[in-house]
Amino acid sequence: MEGQKPLVLVIEDDRHIQNFLRVSLTSQDYKTIETALGKEGIALAASQVPDVVILDLGLPDIDGLAVISRLREWSRVPIVVLSARGQERDKVAALDAGADDYLTKPFGVGELLARIRVSLRRAARPAEGDGGEIRYRVGELEIDLERRRVTLGSEEVHVTPIEYRLLAVLVRYAGKVLTHNFLLREVWGPMSGEQTQYLRVYMAALRRKIELDPAQPRYLLTELGVGYRLVDE
Repeated sequence: MEGQKPLVLVIEDDRHIQNFLRVSLTSQDYKTIETALGKEGIALAASQVPDVVILDLGLPDIDGLAVISRLREWSRVPIVVLSARGQERDKVAALDAGADDYLTKPFGVGELLARIRVSLRRAARPAEGDGGEIRYRVGELEIDLERRRVTLGSEEVHVTPIEYRLLAVLVRYAGKVLTHNFLLREVWGPMSGEQTQYLRVYMAALRRKIELDPAQPRYLLTELGVGYRLVDE
């Protein structure tokens, strides 16, 4: 049914990319609305209540980071950033502001569609505290937060308390890139500072336990200079 198609709000000032996204998304059974302006995008997000927002950072009226901050004041809608700004600090700034994912232009439509699917699935999960069971399962890996149990295939994986807290955060945000600073705050608290190397040690230990080949991880991926992502498909 037409009303059941996910609605994607595209905030992008490049008309060619706007048209490309409209054709690509409608062919995959999404509905789209588009605007070239950040302020109008915020208004459309309020009036149309989209399921996903695709956002360019370089807008003609206000910066995309400001759009993210404004949306996050009242909405949990998934935000996927598409931007020509490819430097690590730009990605970290967008993700720390509240974006769910970040793709650098030029991008592949297949990858964009995959990120949209992951964002929609994550948004459909019960929020922490809503009483919903949280269980992660991809391939041979299963993490059951209700039972505090990690298994790989038929074998239980023994993790330390800090490793478990890291996994719990990653599972709750599965599919989303989590920055180093976010993970440090969530696991070690607001005074953790810039202990990125400390975080890398624990992530390496987790990979040795949950990955068949830690050098080529399947589940726990590194976003270079930005953070980590637990895959969701």
